[in-house]
Amino acid sequence: MSEDCKSSNTSSSDCSKGQEQNFDFSAQPHELSSIKKVIGVVSGKGGVGKSLVTSLLAIAMQRKGYNAAILDADVTGPSIPKTFGLKEKAGANEFGMLPVKSKTGIDVMSVNLLLENDTDPVIWRGPIIASAVKQFWTDVIWSDVDYMFIDMPPGTGDVPLTVFQSIPVDGIVIVTSPQELVSMIVAKAVKMAETMHIPIIGLVENMSYFECPGCDRKYNIFGDSHVTEIAQKHHIDMIAKIPIDPKIAEACDNGALEAFEGSLLENIAAALEKVNAKPKTKNRRFECEDCGHIWEVEPCTAGGKHGYEIPCPQCGSMKKIKIGDDGQRHTCGGGHHEHGHEGGCCCH
Repeated sequence: MSEDCKSSNTSSSDCSKGQEQNFDFSAQPHELSSIKKVIGVVSGKGGVGKSLVTSLLAIAMQRKGYNAAILDADVTGPSIPKTFGLKEKAGANEFGMLPVKSKTGIDVMSVNLLLENDTDPVIWRGPIIASAVKQFWTDVIWSDVDYMFIDMPPGTGDVPLTVFQSIPVDGIVIVTSPQELVSMIVAKAVKMAETMHIPIIGLVENMSYFECPGCDRKYNIFGDSHVTEIAQKHHIDMIAKIPIDPKIAEACDNGALEAFEGSLLENIAAALEKVNAKPKTKNRRFECEDCGHIWEVEPCTAGGKHGYEIPCPQCGSMKKIKIGDDGQRHTCGGGHHEHGHEGGCCCH
């Protein structure tokens, strides 16, 4: 994730003059935590089965031999503990909070693991909820996690914004359903991800169809699906189509989802492993012409800033020279993007 997605401009007038004051909202995980990949699970609206998909993602990767974890950021609607049949409350030691392990070893942290009663409501305002989610990242000891899945609340409010700004999310999975409303819902989630410079791993359609157990015929209960066309329109991969299956609902109600068997889990795991295998593009190195400071920035992304547009973090100067992989300094007249760079080149 690029650094500028974690910053905020103080005013539009400063931005128009190219003078930005950047704030770093990033938060470090607990010093004893080890987390390799962070995947957010989002939706544009509620009721599409986002928590179910989060759970299936974690189960799929755990079965593949990875260590999976779930950070339940849906504070006012925490259903993850129920899905996994967790009765034990989260603990703590002298160093920090400890997640609860599921039957197969998936680490889970949810507000329901902290409440005295599962049915106690969380009546908090948005900033308090966002702060609690951030603490699940900073104060909980996540040991040796290969894939962490963050179950986001629906929409584009305080919590998703806090997560995207403070946690280094490697990508998101968008969950939707077959209704005609899907086009607008997916578009909202996609645009937020693009604004925050978060890669989109793919799209999961839940409640996609019902397959009759007697004749194996598929029925589109919510109408014909247009999710494939929507995915193609936004250049998103289709990860899986999850059917309406009473066995899945029963497994969730009984806290036994980890025992569910299905081929859809294999498709989900394969898509996530591609994220893990994606080669990392080299960062770009720059040297400030005024103070001589050398620093690195991530390559530019769609809608993001190019390296030459980022000021020197030492003195704020915009005068810089790119250092090539061979150690040589390179300059150019700029303008090879759709907009020009005065006096230099981002060379991506």
